[in-house]
Amino acid sequence: MKFSVFQVSRRGGREVNEDRMGYCYTRESCLFVLADGMGGHPEGEVAAQIAVQTVSAAFQRQARPLLPSVDAFLAEALLAAHHQILRYASDKGMLDTPRTTIVAAVVQSGSASWVHCGDSRLYMVRAGELLTRTRDHSYMELRSVTMPALDRVNRNVLFTCLGSPTKPIYDITGPVALEQGDRLMLCSDGLWGALDDAAIARPLGRLPVSQAVPELVEDALRKAGDSSDNVTVVAMEWETPDTFESTQGISTHSIGDEGFASTIQAGPFGAGLGDDLDDLDDEAIERSIAEINEAIRRSAARKS
Repeated sequence: MKFSVFQVSRRGGREVNEDRMGYCYTRESCLFVLADGMGGHPEGEVAAQIAVQTVSAAFQRQARPLLPSVDAFLAEALLAAHHQILRYASDKGMLDTPRTTIVAAVVQSGSASWVHCGDSRLYMVRAGELLTRTRDHSYMELRSVTMPALDRVNRNVLFTCLGSPTKPIYDITGPVALEQGDRLMLCSDGLWGALDDAAIARPLGRLPVSQAVPELVEDALRKAGDSSDNVTVVAMEWETPDTFESTQGISTHSIGDEGFASTIQAGPFGAGLGDDLDDLDDEAIERSIAEINEAIRRSAARKS
């Protein structure tokens, strides 16, 4: 594989940057992941960090050097991240769980597939045009559906995320065959909340990602001003094998079967993340939810 990649995260006008992102790869497979910890709940940055590390740990465990099933990996890794956030909250006896959105993409065998939960987005640009983007799990994105109740709610509210005491809703897309020069960009809502799709696609389509991403981030921060949300982006440009080397980016050809490279640091939550992936099921998630509810009940009883 050969690709060019660029990532950046800026705090904006918030006190804390709760966004996390990174990428990792073997000789035959590559993972990009981004999570945006949610305000209004405790330790959003922890939820985002756990999510990114869990998905990365699962990728390192399974991609040897290919993932056996990309779709299965994306679904299982997302649920494992959700489970680890619930476990963290249960271990700490928290009254409310940390929560985060997530978007993750895998590039393998010349195709891209991705999963998302919440309103962190993936954009795919081909030949300078927006080919597709994810649709947020928010009432705003449901506004075209005939749902009268939407008039009585905040349409920006998400109806699913990781860390909520309900099983997350998520969408998997792909595989989409990649062509020379295709761009994939994962971003938090700090970017797309300030720039519309056309404003995002134009520079992403005409510039190398190392130039397009900083330009987009600066435009988003400038447009949002002092009220800017955190802005986090990781983007890649694909180079088709045997094509003229235009990206001057990463080549994985020299990596061995067990080789692995990553920009995602293990950190304080790295130990054991992803180890229970094979055993994760609905019952495990329900047990974690029950543990959270029991911790809340005990804490309320102590306070009364």
